[in-house]
Amino acid sequence: MFKRFAPLCVLALSAGLLLASACSAQADTPPYAEGSEYVTLPGPPQRYSSEGKVEVVEVFSYGCIHCAQFAPIAEKLRKQLPAGVTFKLLPAPFSAEWLPYARAYYAARQLGVVERTHLQLFADKFGEHYPISSMDELADFYARHGVDRAKFMQIATSAETTAKLKSDLALIQKWQVDGTPSIVVDGKYRVTNVHSLEELAAVTQWLAKRELGGK
Repeated sequence: MFKRFAPLCVLALSAGLLLASACSAQADTPPYAEGSEYVTLPGPPQRYSSEGKVEVVEVFSYGCIHCAQFAPIAEKLRKQLPAGVTFKLLPAPFSAEWLPYARAYYAARQLGVVERTHLQLFADKFGEHYPISSMDELADFYARHGVDRAKFMQIATSAETTAKLKSDLALIQKWQVDGTPSIVVDGKYRVTNVHSLEELAAVTQWLAKRELGGK
């Protein structure tokens, strides 16, 4: 009696092994692929800093509506990155219109107010539609948030800030970034061809964890 059912048992066992094998193959398949959701940059890694941590850099502009939409997602991503991974912002001076925003960011960073003004600047410009485009208008914004206006203007227009703009633009070009928001992980990978801002964050998280595990 049991022999009659033996072939069925063997068949069921074989099917189970095939299913398990397929599941294992799916589990081993990375969720994102080189040349699809990210690209490996040519040459040796070009990092933004020398901190030693795995580095996630968002290239952005306060003049970019998509950066404004990504900003709260990026903030959530920053808080979710594991220890050993650092998140940095890099302003893109891609045009004369965007140059004041880049200068403003460097001044805000030197003055230690990015943490409390970054999201608010996006909110005021795109949410409240305040006129925030020129250096004077940007200085007014920061003054409303407790920053010394004269000090802000001094730093934003300084020769040191101009030099920083030039060196950072050269790095952005080495990374082959031509739009915002863009993310580069550890100076090695650039996220690309994603279908949503949420996916941009997800691919970044995956690459950062993979890079951290590799170290």
